[in-house]
Amino acid sequence: MRVAPRPSLYPHAMAVPTSPTAAFQIQVHVRLRNVPGVLGNLATAIGDAGGNIAVVEGFEAKGRAIERSICVNCRDEQHQQRMVAAITEVEGVDLLDWFDATFRMHEGGKIQTEALCSVGDADDLSMAYTPGVARVCMAIHERSNASFEYTIRKNTVAIVSDGTAVLGLGDIGPEAAMPVMEGKALLFKEFADVDAFPLCLATTDIDEIIETVERVAPTFGGINLEDIAAPGCFEVEERLKASLDIPVFHDDQHGTAVVALAALWNSLRIVDKKMEDIEVVISGIGAAGIAIGKILLSAGVGNVIGVDSTGAIWDGRDRLNPQKQWFAENTNTNAETGSLIEVLAGSDVFMGVSAPDLLTAADVRTMANKPIVFAMANPNPEISPEAADGAAAIMATGRSDYPNQINNVLAFPGLFRGALDVSATDITENMKLVAAQQIAAVVGDDVAPDYIIPSVFDKRVLAAVAPAVAQAALADGVSRI
Repeated sequence: MRVAPRPSLYPHAMAVPTSPTAAFQIQVHVRLRNVPGVLGNLATAIGDAGGNIAVVEGFEAKGRAIERSICVNCRDEQHQQRMVAAITEVEGVDLLDWFDATFRMHEGGKIQTEALCSVGDADDLSMAYTPGVARVCMAIHERSNASFEYTIRKNTVAIVSDGTAVLGLGDIGPEAAMPVMEGKALLFKEFADVDAFPLCLATTDIDEIIETVERVAPTFGGINLEDIAAPGCFEVEERLKASLDIPVFHDDQHGTAVVALAALWNSLRIVDKKMEDIEVVISGIGAAGIAIGKILLSAGVGNVIGVDSTGAIWDGRDRLNPQKQWFAENTNTNAETGSLIEVLAGSDVFMGVSAPDLLTAADVRTMANKPIVFAMANPNPEISPEAADGAAAIMATGRSDYPNQINNVLAFPGLFRGALDVSATDITENMKLVAAQQIAAVVGDDVAPDYIIPSVFDKRVLAAVAPAVAQAALADGVSRI
């Protein structure tokens, strides 16, 4: 049976990987004749077509025919189609069905609500709902902060997006942004047991975004802004932080900055350099780049130089929006000018949050001794580890298929867990610095050029970050406790 292919909704949405990946996994349901060689021929056909078998459900050969499901990793959607065609050509194999595993995972969404108490009889009902619930309502009416004790606010975060800067896809709108926001909610729950809910807004007007969040804020204990395009994201965050008494955190900015700082601390241990002595060049002065610059300055970095598509940013240069003007006034102490390649020469650290393939190994070799390169553009870095050709003493990217992945998942779960645990009213710069310190400390004495940052699956990260952030909130006076 040949199953009709599912049409590609976004055929150019993702860069084509060079090797099979679970992001393009298909699951095929096949019937095999139980004769010698059929299973081997199927595996060979999959391998010859460039696929990688990830899972074969429990296999036991009995009877004249065997039905099994096999998961195969592919490179892209076109490769999926070629894989299906190759399987149908194997003698003794009938393809009964197949599907794209990523799309199947998203069917019906990735999150749901669940009850925390049962309503099994009239007594339960009288406490969970009327008439008992009225007593709790009045307690909150008399003391509004009681909502952080007796409602979901204690452990609930809103993930707010207008869909204008989603992943590397750009302005795709609120409906198309939902799978990402659901994914973020899933990560909140999985890594920190925080209940998060996506709010994708049908507006890109800054005033309307702010008004909407302000109106729904009484439901939540924190606000996570996500995938809102610069420069609007700066104003949205700044005004919401001023108007709300719960944490407001733009993860695209600060999550990236926290993890990058943690990775830098451990990298400097390896190359034996100090924060105050180094020069860092940041490529891409948008939301993430500006936040990285700010946290590096807070951590005591000697000199930071930002570069955008026009060149180095310095005080007095034209084409600077208010955020870049602040950056110009607080960085580039020697007012260096020129292109990225020109200002990179002699610097100690490169941090890229911009575009792919901006650097070559020759460019890296113009940097100071033992250069550190964080090429964090996704999905394709400013320079890949292969292209760097060993020129960097330490290399990190934003990708999971290379060592040293700088990923926001290391930061935001612990930051919000700690903030919610003490009913914080804000996430301060000190809380971010503490989070970075704790992430770096998890690596400990095992630090190495290919291990400067923990895995996102390392459960020690949350255990280290959350309580330290909570203590920092108490010290900074932003806790209701």
